[in-house]
Amino acid sequence: MSGVTDARPDEAALVLFSGGQDSATCLAWALARFARVETLGFDYGQRHAVELACRAGLRDGMARLDAGWATRLGADHTLDLAVLGEVSDTALTREAEIAFAEGGLPNTFVPGRNLLFMTFAATLAYRRGIRHLVGGMCETDYSGYPDCRDDTLKALQVALNLGMDRRFVLHTPLMWRDKAQTWALAEALGGPRLVELIRDGSHSCYLGDRTHRHDWGYGCGSCPACDLRSAGWRRWVGGAVTA
Repeated sequence: MSGVTDARPDEAALVLFSGGQDSATCLAWALARFARVETLGFDYGQRHAVELACRAGLRDGMARLDAGWATRLGADHTLDLAVLGEVSDTALTREAEIAFAEGGLPNTFVPGRNLLFMTFAATLAYRRGIRHLVGGMCETDYSGYPDCRDDTLKALQVALNLGMDRRFVLHTPLMWRDKAQTWALAEALGGPRLVELIRDGSHSCYLGDRTHRHDWGYGCGSCPACDLRSAGWRRWVGGAVTA
């Protein structure tokens, strides 16, 4: 289905899988490449914890989309990182209005989140005999989070490999793709059915709103995550966007 040319048929991958648009696209990307793909989610006290409830439906939907993907889809894991929410004072872990904080970053930034996520993923991968870690970090079309930057992830890969004496490979297939290109990638990987699954089955809204359905999916329609997702959808459906 995917037509990828860089498949790794003898290796396994662990995907950081939140239940959002980006991580769902990354899961499809990994299923098109690796012999076994496991998923890992984190419960850190996020306001939009409804994303965790979306994970099972997305996994099941992808297994139904492609028989090959179904055979490659491995175990799912969820880790309780409530301590991250306890030490963070952000609009994602507190009932606070979303705004820009001092220094120019939005107060949705959870300091250390992706660093911790990748470190725990590597720890689990170490035990599971997996060396490929896949995350949806992106610095092309994002909210300015410093732990989404390519330099951050490259430095973290070096630190993990040195600290665990392993040769982990951190894959960030969305790093240089904006949201429109992310929609295009989903279509390239799984056609209109995958786009439909991600549109209706994933969750990105920071406020956890799944009562309002838009043409691009569910959400409040006004938070930064909804703004990025809807703008990307409009550009993609407008044409002239490739994966």
